[in-house]
Amino acid sequence: MTYRLGLTGSIGMGKSATAEMFRKRGIPVYDADVAVAELYAPGGGAAPVLEALIPGAAASDGSADREVLRKAVLGNPGMLKKLEAAIHPLVLAKRAEFLAANREAPLALLDIPLLYETGSEREMEAVLVVSAPAEVQRARVLARPGMTPERFEAILARQTPDAEKRARADWVLDTSRGFPAAEAEVEAILAQFRATGRIGQEKP
Repeated sequence: MTYRLGLTGSIGMGKSATAEMFRKRGIPVYDADVAVAELYAPGGGAAPVLEALIPGAAASDGSADREVLRKAVLGNPGMLKKLEAAIHPLVLAKRAEFLAANREAPLALLDIPLLYETGSEREMEAVLVVSAPAEVQRARVLARPGMTPERFEAILARQTPDAEKRARADWVLDTSRGFPAAEAEVEAILAQFRATGRIGQEKP
């Protein structure tokens, strides 16, 4: 059975870069954000589901109209929860397809931003959390085009606090020390897995 390593971390912590380090080393990587983008694309399957919730959510090309969705959930957390609940089974099906396609792989990385928020950690053998000091995170995120302090705070409010993620993780990777240090830690994770068949870090 494939050993499922969940990867998560708050916005701006370096999750995507870390996932790419595993991918470069031949580890199959499932990207939940890509899966959602595929579902929202023309013919992806999300549009009819969302149209049933939010009239006008299905665009003429068969994709989900993100602007209609954004307006529908703005200031409406109840609708956001309904939308997420409607899409979640489709995302789970994508994840199952990925695992089936890689069932011969000893190890697979599942990059899931809302891993703890959706309870998906229960389906993992171990969880890797990427983290960085709050001031580093804030500087990274606010440097993104179109990002504002208000939007950043709104995103953080939806995510499990970094301290809680770190406490619940099997391995915490601090990305503030630069790429070479992160690469070395990924190598250490893979070396431990090859030697022991498990992934876990001694708690300080």
